[in-house]
Amino acid sequence: MAPSRSLPSPVAVAVSVVSGLLLLTACGGSSAAEGEDDGTLKVGVLFPGSLSDDGFMGSAHLGYQRAAKEHAGAVEFSKVEQVATADYEKALVRFATDSDLVISLGGQTDADVRNVAARFPKVKFAEIGGPADGEPLANLSLYDPQQAEAAFLSGAASALLSRSGTVGFIGGAELPAIVNASKEFDRGAEAADPGVKVLPPQYVGDFNDVAKAKQSALADFGAGADVLGQVLNLGHKGVAQAAGQRDGALIGGPIAHACGSDPAYAGYVETDIGAEIEYAVDHLVAGDWKAESVHFGLTFDEPHNDIVLCDSTDPAVGEKLDELKRKITAGEITTR
Repeated sequence: MAPSRSLPSPVAVAVSVVSGLLLLTACGGSSAAEGEDDGTLKVGVLFPGSLSDDGFMGSAHLGYQRAAKEHAGAVEFSKVEQVATADYEKALVRFATDSDLVISLGGQTDADVRNVAARFPKVKFAEIGGPADGEPLANLSLYDPQQAEAAFLSGAASALLSRSGTVGFIGGAELPAIVNASKEFDRGAEAADPGVKVLPPQYVGDFNDVAKAKQSALADFGAGADVLGQVLNLGHKGVAQAAGQRDGALIGGPIAHACGSDPAYAGYVETDIGAEIEYAVDHLVAGDWKAESVHFGLTFDEPHNDIVLCDSTDPAVGEKLDELKRKITAGEITTR
């Protein structure tokens, strides 16, 4: 199977967050719109992890770059990356004092973005990747990239590609969205092969800890699994290292790479996290942004999930995955 679309190459973005961002705090409900208005909209984005993680943050950053290029001159973009958990609120407050729209990435920011959004009712907020069943606020949109749907496809691919009949899932942290993804990985595996054995999920405790992710993967390979699914950022590199040592494989993503660039990857779940940044900014510029809960993925107008296989010469595998994708798109299979 081939990727559903060409993968974007990085585009340089000149605007960055000022140094010392996390040292500044503020309170109250003012926004950029209440100060001098030269017609330029301001957007601030909190990336808790590394932009070079080749995962969730990296995929989101590609969309940030595309949005900055598309709206150059009309929107001023700011960002901050690799923020400690204790500093999420400070970063969000700093953005809120000088932005029209504040975007946070990852369910780990959910509590802080809700708190700050309530304090700044005149500022628009969007959270990407929070709890799938969360409720938006009057000024907070929730964008679901359908990690659960991607995990379902990953589970199905893992089961179909497994030679041992045993597969496993490794998540970065035991957050509601990641726990739900592990359950959907299990459902996807069983939908593809009812006889497959799915090991209990493992949660590393850190999306970026390569060493711990490798240790978890080695444990799964030692328990009989030969294909693993994952929702990790930098940590997926540790899973790939373990796969190389144990003659195993993993399903990568959300960014798909050229097959064969690393033989440990049997395929990729391709999820365009950055499309949700573009969605928020496009509606801000159009003047029709609204607080809403939006589920992207295969059922969205422009699907943002796909599965790319590298290690299968059996056409029945691709046909089965296409059938499952069709059922998701038609609503015959639902994931959350």
